[in-house]
Parts: sequence; C-alpha cells; structure tokens
Amino acid sequence: MSGGRLQQTHGLTDEQREILATVRSFVDREILPVAADLERADAYPQEIVDGMAALGLFGLTIAEEYGGLGESLLTYALVVEELSRGWMSVSGIVNTHFIVAWMLAQHGTPGQKARYLPKMAAGEVRGAFSMSEPHCGSDVSAIRTRAVPDGDGYLITGQKMWLTNGATSHLVATLVKTDPDAGHKGMTTFLVDKTPGFGEVAPGLAIPGKIEKMGYKGVDTTEMVFDAYRIGAGQILGGTPGRGFYQMMDGVEVGRVNVAARGCGVARRAYELALDYARQRETFGKPIAEHQAVLFRLAEMATKVEAAHQMMVMAARRKDSGDRNDLEAGMAKYLAGEYCKEVVEASFRIHGGYAYSREYEIERLYREAPMLLIGEGTADIQKLIIGRRLLEERGA
Repeated sequence: MSGGRLQQTHGLTDEQREILATVRSFVDREILPVAADLERADAYPQEIVDGMAALGLFGLTIAEEYGGLGESLLTYALVVEELSRGWMSVSGIVNTHFIVAWMLAQHGTPGQKARYLPKMAAGEVRGAFSMSEPHCGSDVSAIRTRAVPDGDGYLITGQKMWLTNGATSHLVATLVKTDPDAGHKGMTTFLVDKTPGFGEVAPGLAIPGKIEKMGYKGVDTTEMVFDAYRIGAGQILGGTPGRGFYQMMDGVEVGRVNVAARGCGVARRAYELALDYARQRETFGKPIAEHQAVLFRLAEMATKVEAAHQMMVMAARRKDSGDRNDLEAGMAKYLAGEYCKEVVEASFRIHGGYAYSREYEIERLYREAPMLLIGEGTADIQKLIIGRRLLEERGA
C-alpha cells in the first residue's frame, strides 16, 4: 500500500531510501501473506529470517570493516518500522541481535569485535541479551544471578527471564553480579556462547522451554538457567568487570528507539486496515468512512501515527549525533507505545464485530500491541526517566 503523506522522513540519503524501499517490498511480498498462518502456529519464521539475512539486515548497523552495512540507528529504526508493519515478531528477531551488536561495537575489546561482529553481520551468529530475572522486573539492581571467581574464570549460577531469541541465539550478552556489595558498579556483562535449541545448550547452561504468550508469537521467549556455568574472564564485555550496568543501559537506550519504531509500524498497519475497511463497509447506504464518527476516528488515528513517527525519528537522530538521548528515547517509546495501543483499539472499533474474528488481521494486532507497553521498560518507567531528566536539566 502506498505510504501517502504519513510517516515521511525528510533528509534521507538515496541509499537510505533504497534500503527502505527494498524492505517495504520484502514485507509486502514475503511477510504479510504468511504472517497470519505463522502466528497461529506460533512457528519460527525461518524463511523470512533467511530472507532478512540475504538482505544484510543482521549487519545493518555493523561497521563495514566487519562485513556490515555501517548504517545509522535512524536507518535501523526505519527498517524496524517497516518490518513491524508486516509482523512485529519479525522485528523482535532482529532487535536483540542488533542490541548485542551495538554493545559489542561500543564497548567490546578489539578481539571481541573481531571474533563476533563479522559472523553477526552475516547472520551466522544470532545475538540475544539478558537482564531481567523472575523476581525483579524493572528493578535491574535487584538481580541475583552471581558470577564468582574460579581460577582464571568465573562460575555463574542463577536464573534469567524474558530472553527474546533465547533458544535460537548463539550468543547472549548476560548481566550478572560480580560484587553484590557494590551496587550498580558490581554488575558485569558476560558474552555467553551457546548452541541454539532447548534443554542443555552448554555445560551448566539450560534453556528450559518457550514461554507461552498472548501475542508476539513466532519469536521464542525463554528463561535461561545457570548452574555453575564456567566462563573465561576474556568473555567479560570490554574486558573489565563492574561496567555491565552502564553497558546494558546503553543497549536498552537504543532498544527503546526500536520499540518506538515497532509501535509506529504496528499503528500504521492498524490505520491502513481501518481505512481500507471503512471505505468498503457500507451502512445506511454509504461507506462508513463517510460517517462523521468514523471520519473523526480516522483523523485521530492518522495524527497519532504521524506524531509517534516524528518523535521516534528525532530520538534516533539525536543518538546518531553522539548526544545522550535517554530523554528522547523515553518519550518516543512512551508515546509510540501508548498511541499504538489507541490506534489499534480504534481500528478494532471500526472493524466492529469482524475484529473479534481471527480471520481479520486486526485481531492479531490487538493482541500484539500490549507488549509495547512493557517491552524495554514499562510506560511508568519511561515517565520516571523523563521526569528525572527534566528535573536534572532544569537544575543545571
């Protein structure tokens, strides 16, 4: 479907436009026709993943010297927006991989970059990252998974939760405590190698099974259990313990731009479906799009789609400029998530009774949108970040 005037991004290069046109065509041709069947089956979209690898999407932001395309966060976010318009789960497969690649590029040692980034760019090594645990939720400082020194390495014991790509990944950037008495400075990110799959994926490391979810299907979400898992000190991201919290927060910051982009893509698709349905469905002798109540609803939806997109673009561009963007990323993630929920619900209402049928795509979007309210930090956490940053700047 033609983009029209919504979600236009000014100032893009010819190469960026070409990338986006290619991804848009891929979504229309390879994702939208099969998304419903794959989602119902909760099936991993292997053919779509292979297609994304062939397009170079797993290496989109990885530097050219490591075999990637060397593109910006903005380019990546716009690609995620397009992928999410097709099926949000597909963007999840790329996102955690992207965050790990970002963390390696920003914080990894030269040896770690040389070892992992070329294979990640090719899609041969898939990344996942792990902060959360069953009991702590948004309170990252309350994690209990420990790494204790053991000879020239460490033994890790504990349980992690909510790993996107937990089973299909080869490399998991994992936050653990190395010094429980040092607060945030006692946390370390380890680069954990494993084989894809469920069960024991390395000695002392298990992926128990897939967590069943109301939406966001196809992509695997898992736990990860360490039982005296031995890892070398050379697998500490950056080589120095105690920097893990700040490395993870850097990764989550770009991840929040990603979640905002997902919200933009899902909202855009919900709007497209509502507009098409409102033009075709007739009541009282005319298309329902001509009834003022529906027309007003479409106008509100389009405005929210556009506002969320522009804020997401602003947050990505600020990060690309080298500036801190936690305020903008928090605002973009918060606004896009809330607006996505509202636009999807408005589309659901326009579809009427048919929206409750699994035959209509809006039913899937209605189950997927809530994930954006909690992924990469809840809406309340975003408001906390925004408020604190505003106070900091006012006091500066």
